[in-house]
This record gives sequence, C-alpha cells and structure tokens, in this order.
Amino acid sequence: MTETTLRECRGPGEYPRLVEIWRSAVDATHDFLTESDRDAIETALPGDYFPQVRLTVAELDGVPVGFAGTVHGGLEMLFVHADVRGKGVGTLLLDRAVGEHGVTRVDVNDQNRQALDFYRRRGFTVTSRDELDEAGCPYPVLHLSRAGVDGAQ
Repeated sequence: MTETTLRECRGPGEYPRLVEIWRSAVDATHDFLTESDRDAIETALPGDYFPQVRLTVAELDGVPVGFAGTVHGGLEMLFVHADVRGKGVGTLLLDRAVGEHGVTRVDVNDQNRQALDFYRRRGFTVTSRDELDEAGCPYPVLHLSRAGVDGAQ
C-alpha cells in the first residue's frame, strides 16, 4: 500500500465518490440499519449532510478512499471504504480532525462496536447515551468526548 494523503474536499462534484465510500463502509459495519433507513441516509448525504461539515478526504494513489466531516469541535462523520479498512486511513483522518480541526466529540451508534472500540483506543470515553438517533430512529447513540488541547472536555 502506498502512502495515504489527506486534503480538503474539492466540492459537490466529489460527493458521488464520497457516497460510494459511505455505502461501502456502512455495508461493512452497520448491519443494524434497515435497508430503508440506509437508503434514506444515502440520499440525504449530498444535499443535507455534506454541505454542513468541513470535509477532509483521504486518497490512496489519487483515489478517494475515506473522508471525515467536522464542525464546531465535533466529528460528524468518518468513513473508510471497506477495501482499505484496518490500514490506518481512519486513524489519519481522526488525527487530522483532532489536531487541526479541534475535534473533542463524536457520536457513535451503540450497535457499532467496531467504531466504539476505535474511538476508545484513541482516548475517547463515553459521556452519555440516547435511546434514539437524531432522526428519532431506534438506533441508540453513544456520545463520546476526549480532552482537547486546552484540557477541556
């Protein structure tokens, strides 16, 4: 595997590839989602979610393989294509989000134990839990945080 590079998203023209990455990642890790919920989220990504966050794209040999979206100290999304999972792409994206974008918070579906373990290994701890996700669906959400550069939670 060659070196992974990180860059800012180039705009809406890149959204279709990011949706492909999202779908690959979700198919590999979110088996708890119903097909209709998965489809609804996928449809909303380009118009509703991507424009609301600062997107960082991870590339391997010039091809996007992962992305992270941040806003106001929160990591709103981090997805890595299933073909490159476990190869450090997620860690690079998280390190950029924390180091350059000031991320100290992330929410994780309770059923997504792989993601929970990923964030715990990187210093995040569970601070609270909601029974429903932000759309009111029955997917419990764990709220995690870690000390920021200034020591604040």
